[in-house]
Amino acid sequence: MGRAVPLSLVVSRTRYPMALLAYAFAAIMVGTTLPTPMYALFADDLQFHVLTTTVIFATYAGGVLFALLAFGRWSDVLGRRPLLLAGIGFAIVSAVVFVLADSVTELLIGRVLSGLSAGIFTGTATAAVIEAAPPAWRDRAAAVATVANIGGLGLGPILAGVLVQYAPHPLDLSFVVHLVLAAFAVVAVLAAPETSPRTGRLGIQRLSVPPEARSVFVVASLAAFAGFAVTGLFAAVAPSFLADILGIENHALAGLIAGSIFIASAIAQVATRTVDPRRAVAVGCAILVVGMIVLAAALHFSSLPGLIAAAVVSGVGQGISFGRGLAAVAERTPAGRRAEVSSTYFTVAYVAIAIPVIGEGLAAQAWGLQTSGVLFAVAVAALATACLAAIVRQTRRESPQAQLVHS
Repeated sequence: MGRAVPLSLVVSRTRYPMALLAYAFAAIMVGTTLPTPMYALFADDLQFHVLTTTVIFATYAGGVLFALLAFGRWSDVLGRRPLLLAGIGFAIVSAVVFVLADSVTELLIGRVLSGLSAGIFTGTATAAVIEAAPPAWRDRAAAVATVANIGGLGLGPILAGVLVQYAPHPLDLSFVVHLVLAAFAVVAVLAAPETSPRTGRLGIQRLSVPPEARSVFVVASLAAFAGFAVTGLFAAVAPSFLADILGIENHALAGLIAGSIFIASAIAQVATRTVDPRRAVAVGCAILVVGMIVLAAALHFSSLPGLIAAAVVSGVGQGISFGRGLAAVAERTPAGRRAEVSSTYFTVAYVAIAIPVIGEGLAAQAWGLQTSGVLFAVAVAALATACLAAIVRQTRRESPQAQLVHS
């Protein structure tokens, strides 16, 4: 009898490595947003308020940022597989901590571990999916990675919301399901071939922006800040909006509203991937302004259709402005410095997930959830409007220069 052929070799000869890695990517990202529909239950069980909820949510961003900066270059040196397995390990430990949690401290630890997992996967899995793509899928591989990433974030609260509302053990079952998904992710990563060239050396990811890209970076990163602040708001506070302002205590609906902003973002990013970056960022900012107007009206009038519409419209605006903003910055950045500029861009985005949401919690404690939500929407709309105005000014300033060059 001949020698058995390793599973990874069999898989590497087919078109499936990209699909396996995309599954692992989505499965791990699902876990990062699972707690969203459960925050109200944890709050009742452990006796804390909206401010504590926002702090628990924001610690996730701290874990992401640490992982991006500390481990952002490691998969180039050690390989994609070891880093992906480490990310899955953090996700598994996070789920176990949530299952056993009986204090706010343990919830904070669980969120930090979840952030570490997401921070490792964000860069490593994106690179692995693109590198594993068969020739026929090379042009679509980045879109596949985007759908796996943002789509997983959207599916997390939807899955948890349904289980919390209709299944037994509402604070445990979702994390048990995620442990099963993570176990299959381990199998998928082990079955897929290693794709990293394993070059370079270990070190901290440097953050910087070259002079030629700074004007575009400032505008794009402010747009990203506005968009990610809104996704953070919905992921952390949407269930509280639903229960405290609209008087609807349905966890499945809360999960659907929180998840819809990510699903809309993923679809928008894929649909606009060939649109001119600067024009797309302007359009995304304009749509985000509309989303914030709808959100303010929905909160003021306690409207469920308005809250759902605000999530979808804001997700479209965030997806367009974020995805094409990164492309606009990349166009102005020398190839050898794109990794550090992308890391700087993502750093701004994940700071936006944490700081404004904590501000929302503080404002809710001082003025009430409804008033603070409306003020949040106004502030984000103002920031997105400023970004839109800056893009218009840059375009007008550069147009005469372009005409001189062509003449």
